[in-house]
Amino acid sequence: MATKTLKAQAAQVTDMLRKDHKKVKGLFKKFEKTNKAQEKQEIVDTILTELEIHAELEEKLIYPAIRPKMNDGDLMDEAIEEHHVVHAVIGELKKMKPAAERYDAKVSVLGELCKHHIKEEEEEMLPKAEKRDIDWDRLYEQVMKRKDQLLEKAGMSPNNGSPMNSKARKKK
Repeated sequence: MATKTLKAQAAQVTDMLRKDHKKVKGLFKKFEKTNKAQEKQEIVDTILTELEIHAELEEKLIYPAIRPKMNDGDLMDEAIEEHHVVHAVIGELKKMKPAAERYDAKVSVLGELCKHHIKEEEEEMLPKAEKRDIDWDRLYEQVMKRKDQLLEKAGMSPNNGSPMNSKARKKK
């Protein structure tokens, strides 16, 4: 009985992560379907912002909260190393323009890295974490508060993550 309660509490956090994953995967698919440089740049800018926010939430709040309860240091270490590689590719993409020779390839590699990481999180890490006795309600409050702050700082609406209008963006 307690497992269902834990899983229900955990779902606040894990469902938010899965929703973020779905959004980013959709953005990568959208990127693959366009040939317009301006549209590519906008999509990639959104992908990078979404990934940076998501990674910060995981690295600073979620992973530290679940790691002590997981009894799987290797899985957690691998997730952190995958984040490290993603951050490196993000840094390279930020210096590139869509017309660059390997831009599309680099975005594709980033997408593959993310798909692999998402698969491991959703199939291994999150199901294990959902069974652990963690203060999920407190973690959810911390994560959502920080996510709203990061979205606002990035000029995105905390409600749905879409870009705010230029007037709202200038206020940040």
